[in-house]
Amino acid sequence: MPFQCDVCCKEIPSRSKLAEHMRSHSGEAPFECTVCNKTFLQSSHLRAHFRTHTGEKPFECTVCNKKFSGSSDLRLHLRTHTGEKPFECTVCNKKFSANSSLRRHLRTHTGEKSFECSVCNEKFAVSSDLRRHLRTHTGEKPFECTVCNKKFSHSSHLQTHLRTHTGEKPFKCTLCNKKFCNSSNLRRHLRTHTGEKPFECTVCHKTFSQSSNLRAHLQTHTGEKLFECTVFNKKFAVNWSLRLHLRTHTGEKQFGCTLCNKKFLDSSDLRRHLQTHTGEKPFECTVCNKKFSANSSLRLHLRTHTGEKQFECTVCNKKFSLSCNLRRHLRTHTGEKPFECTVCNKTFSQSSSLRAHLQTHTGEKQFESTVCNK
Repeated sequence: MPFQCDVCCKEIPSRSKLAEHMRSHSGEAPFECTVCNKTFLQSSHLRAHFRTHTGEKPFECTVCNKKFSGSSDLRLHLRTHTGEKPFECTVCNKKFSANSSLRRHLRTHTGEKSFECSVCNEKFAVSSDLRRHLRTHTGEKPFECTVCNKKFSHSSHLQTHLRTHTGEKPFKCTLCNKKFCNSSNLRRHLRTHTGEKPFECTVCHKTFSQSSNLRAHLQTHTGEKLFECTVFNKKFAVNWSLRLHLRTHTGEKQFGCTLCNKKFLDSSDLRRHLQTHTGEKPFECTVCNKKFSANSSLRLHLRTHTGEKQFECTVCNKKFSLSCNLRRHLRTHTGEKPFECTVCNKTFSQSSSLRAHLQTHTGEKQFESTVCNK
């Protein structure tokens, strides 16, 4: 015969279990850890906790032999093998392998954010998100790589980083079999197949496949450039542009071609270079069928068909199809001559003019007549 709780009317199978249950209402936690003095409602909880001090892991997975300190942790882990998801959301029917995951998910429907940062008052739906957020204030990076000693604020960032040492790429595209070291890179890659662009600019409604591209684009409207080079104070709209630029100072070229040993500042330059060996031109114009080795080259070419000139001079309103052409044109208004000859210090508005000028010092003549060889 079940026993009923007088407080919440829940039915409990035995008198001893009812006594344990009543502690959840009274707040009584009579079982104390002798190491750290933390208290628990049940003796079994204390025993499980004590293993965090001893490191004991008596519960072993029969599938992959991974060990756990608590039987509940093992049960949860086993669902990664079986795919079982017994906890279902009553709102959208999404299923979860852990009850705690379902509780967190339910807050996406209720909007409840009960965990507040004491520094900036930002609120979070789960305590773990608050703990991670607090590290942005403290600068704490408790997760250290055992290979290179680099530190991270999130354990997930460390796990992803470790794959740069092991070369592991567990996330595979089902369409082209390309592999990735993390799931977010795979999701981004899948959009190259689907053409999905879920990130929309609220100013001009242009859409992007990646949130980082949208953030960079938004700065074309605001003119904001947050990332500054500490060498000569040049500013950039996005952090990766700054990182790439800094390599021009350090000379670091970490991406090497396996065919000719030429090295590059970034991986995209290496990929483009490899196409000079393979002759591959995967990007085709749908108007004239001309092919290109880089998607950016195709986009520029398409403007010769559309006549699109989206870059406008704010001084004289002249329009250009390329941003680099607009930058060169602006120098006709400002008089800026950023390219300086290292021999005589003469300055030029265009790098091509500087290159031509340098030949007056070297005597080099690049262009030869095919008629008289002059």
